[in-house]
Amino acid sequence: MISMNILRVLALLMLIGGAALAARPAGAVDFRVYSHDIKDGQIQREQVLSKAYGLGCEGGNLSPHINWEGMPEGTESFVLTMFDPDANNGKGWTHWVVINIPYAVNSLPRGAGGSGAVEAVGAMQTRNDFGQAKYGGPCPPPGQTHHYVVTLTALNVRTLPVNKDATPAMVAAAMDGYKIAAVSFTATYQR
Repeated sequence: MISMNILRVLALLMLIGGAALAARPAGAVDFRVYSHDIKDGQIQREQVLSKAYGLGCEGGNLSPHINWEGMPEGTESFVLTMFDPDANNGKGWTHWVVINIPYAVNSLPRGAGGSGAVEAVGAMQTRNDFGQAKYGGPCPPPGQTHHYVVTLTALNVRTLPVNKDATPAMVAAAMDGYKIAAVSFTATYQR
């Protein structure tokens, strides 16, 4: 037999949970990030590193169109990153960093990482692990499948105190204390 105290606790938990659900506006969307350019979880050839880098890949080096929705309350800006945790003997490799994306922006178009579209919306690209402040596409060693984690972080500050020469580690340190929420998806590519 369930004691009266347990029943009271269960009733209180149901009430609190119901109030939390009721407080959510009708039609509200969960915070999420996604790309229609990355099909079936696979990086496409146009997004792969170009031949000009000399690493054996022959893609278009175009950043994918990235969309997001459901901005958390209190968001002032976003940071977008693309990271390969499999690269560099498991130490990882950052392919793209975009900071200071204004809260009113909810997407970056295909090719934004090299076309000026990032800067046109008031955001800024910082250095990736190629040493460049732009998108650098995937190019794993032949025969290997790598994972590419695209993460969008909502911040409660409009601008981070770094410039375009900031390394991925500097950006991560600058975000500390300002993070509200982060969402991500993972895509793969095999050469």
